[in-house]
Formats: sequence, C-alpha cells, structure tokens
Amino acid sequence: MNSLLLTGGRVIDPANNFDSIADVLILDGKISAVGKQLSAPAGGPSFNARGKIVSPGLIDLHVHFREPGQTAKENIATGTAAAARGGFTSVVCMPNTAPAIDSAGTVALIRECAEREGLVNVFVSGAITKGLAGEELAPIGGLKKAGVVAITDDGRCVQNNDLMRRACEYAKMFNLPLFDHCQDYSLVTDGVMHEGYWSVVLGLRGWPSAGEEMIVARNILLAELTGAKIHCQHLSAAGSVQLLRDAKRRGVPISGEACPHHFTLTAAAVAGSEKFWGADGQSLAQTQGGRLPFWPAYDTHFKMNPPLRSAADRDAILEGLADGTIEILCSDHAPHCDYEKEVEFDYAPFGITGLEVELALSLMQLVHTQRLSLAELIAKFTVNPARLLDLKKGTLSVGADADVTVFDPERKWVFRREDSASKSKNNPFFGWQLQGKALATIVGGRIVWSEPA
Repeated sequence: MNSLLLTGGRVIDPANNFDSIADVLILDGKISAVGKQLSAPAGGPSFNARGKIVSPGLIDLHVHFREPGQTAKENIATGTAAAARGGFTSVVCMPNTAPAIDSAGTVALIRECAEREGLVNVFVSGAITKGLAGEELAPIGGLKKAGVVAITDDGRCVQNNDLMRRACEYAKMFNLPLFDHCQDYSLVTDGVMHEGYWSVVLGLRGWPSAGEEMIVARNILLAELTGAKIHCQHLSAAGSVQLLRDAKRRGVPISGEACPHHFTLTAAAVAGSEKFWGADGQSLAQTQGGRLPFWPAYDTHFKMNPPLRSAADRDAILEGLADGTIEILCSDHAPHCDYEKEVEFDYAPFGITGLEVELALSLMQLVHTQRLSLAELIAKFTVNPARLLDLKKGTLSVGADADVTVFDPERKWVFRREDSASKSKNNPFFGWQLQGKALATIVGGRIVWSEPA
C-alpha cells in the first residue's frame, strides 16, 4: 500500500468549509483521512507541514503548453514542471497549437503525451471553430467524446454572433463550458497596448477597453438566450467587471477569471513608469526592500492581450475578486522564445509566462492586503474552477484524488530567471521579491516537486 502522511499543517479545504490544524493521510493515491494525530502504515513516509498551509491541489484552467507544433517555446514536460513549481496539480491547456485542437486525434495525442511526460494532471480544451478560423464549427460532440473539458478559440475570438450562438447551443447540449477571449476586432484593430494616456505618450496604437467590454456584453446576452455556461477569460477592464456583476445578479450562467498581471501592474509599466506595487498605495520600492527593478520603456515583457490597463481598471479587477464577481484566478501562461520578444514593441507577440509566480502575486495583492481570506483565495484556485469544469478535483474529501498543495504564504523569495522550469523566460517579474511560495506539490499521492531543503 502506497501511503503519505502530511502532519501538523493548517488544512484549508473550501469545498468542505474546513480550516483547522490537522493531518492528512493519503493511501493509494486517494485522500484516506483528515484529522488529528493520524498514523501512517508502518514505515510509511511523512511530510512535516507544521506552520504551513495544506490545501487541495491548485488548478489553473488557462495555460498554453504549445504542444504540438510550437515546442521551441514550451512543451508538456517543461510546462507541467513549471506548474508543479508553482503549486499547481491540474492545468487546462488551450487549443491554439499547430495544428489547433479541433479533432479527436489531436486531443488523443496531447492526452497520451501528458500521460507519458506530464508531472501534473493535464486537461484539454477543444476549439470552437475549425482551425480557430471563426468560420465553421469544430465537431464539438466528437471533442467531448475525446475528453475535452471545455471549448474555446482562445487567442482568437469568434466574431460572427450567429456562429457563436450555435456554439453555445452545442456546448449546452454536451454540457461543456464555453471559454471566450473577449476581443472585438473592429474596435481593437491593430492596437498593441491599452488606449489611454500612456499609449499617446509612447506613440503606440491603442487597444480600447470597449474592445473587451463589447464581447463580454455579447456573451452575457448569449448565455441568457441559450442557457450555456460562458466563461470570460482574463478580464482586464472595469466595464467588463460591472457587466459581469450585473449579469450574475440576474442569474445569468456567466463567469470570469483574472490574471495576476492585470491586478498587479498597469499600462505605466510599458513606459517604465509604474509607481505602485498595488492599489494599496505602498510604493514598489518599499515592497522591494528599496531595490526598484529596472524597467525600460517599450519592454515587450509587458505586452499581453488583453493589455495592462489603467489604475482604475486594476482597482476594478481587485474589487471584482474581493466581492466574488470574479470567481477564478489563472495565469494565461503564454511562453514565447527570447528572439520573438527581442524586437520592436509593435512586432512582439502578446503574452507572458506566469505559473511559477501566480500564487505569490495573488497572495500579495489579495490576502496580504486583506481583500480576501486565505480560504477565499484558495477557493478561486480549487473548488471554483473544478465546479465550472465539472472535475472531481479541488477538494480534500475522503476518497478524492490525492492532489495536494503545501505552501507558505509568508515565505519571501526572489524570482530568478535561472530558477524557472519553463522553457521560455518571457516574464516581467524576474528579480522581484515575492511573498508566498509553494513548498510541495502532490499529484495522485506522489510528491512531484518540493522545495529543496
């Protein structure tokens, strides 16, 4: 019998409203017991979790592992290694690969590769449209049968509203959530950063907030019309949060997610002029112990889609997370090769990596500023995404899969380029002093990563 005993940690399991000092006993890959003074089978290994948080394994439902077809940027082996270092036991990979995940064969390829090379659970999302072209629906029923947990054209947005309506009807028929990258191309055109003061100062083409808000409004109407579960990805604009808040109050089956870069940084970072760590008024230099990271203007590591927005937008995202309007946190982990980012801002691809700093940034911006309790934060990484995707994950209930994260919310550390497990290094947070760190990641009862002693 394979066993592992986690002793003396503060166990927080939002799915069961459990928050207490306790032991967790794992037998044969399942949670066997949670309680006081548990004992492992004779000779079984144990992990001392005293003074640490023991939670259900964290879930990130929005990552790009670039396999198949773009493995110079990332692959399943390196992507899951980064996930494990960040404390994540389950991830959902997006379909904008080459070829796109729009057939049962490609789904099978990724699942087989993940089974062979992945350190953590890898779930697959399928495309809404063939080739992500936004013109013809992908075989949604066949994708569901092949094992996808959601459908999305992430990286692109279906512009044809009638086609999107039909996709919603099929998604409801097959009980699949539909994720949407909210971007109205006719409003955004060729924008590369948030439209506002800094885009004018820097002479860069603007990406207006209305370009996101227009599609969020469209999705609310379609969710209300069809009854499909629509999930708005990586929200960045204040108007989007308010639209979502109003719709949820009416009972519309709509949800949203937020990424740490959108509630930590603003568009000023593109100009090298970010003044504050967060919305609490504490200066970045103070939080960094007086060491202000060097940010040159036009740094492409601050180029993402949707873009970093204004301080007011960042405050609205934080408020939406605090009041429950935004129920899920994710990274939008988007690796790119160095040479792709080392070009003029206009020509660089959108996106940054994020799995390894996601937990720390979320703790710093949401828990250490007292916007959320630890239990509320953990829920946004566990039971909430599991419920949306209808996964039997995100809980420490007896009999559940033994996916567990052990972390220290107070641990201070510096994120260094050489310490990243990701194949790509396009991240703006290198050199930052962070607070909060995963110490062990357990998948199916096996420790797949732990902080070196």
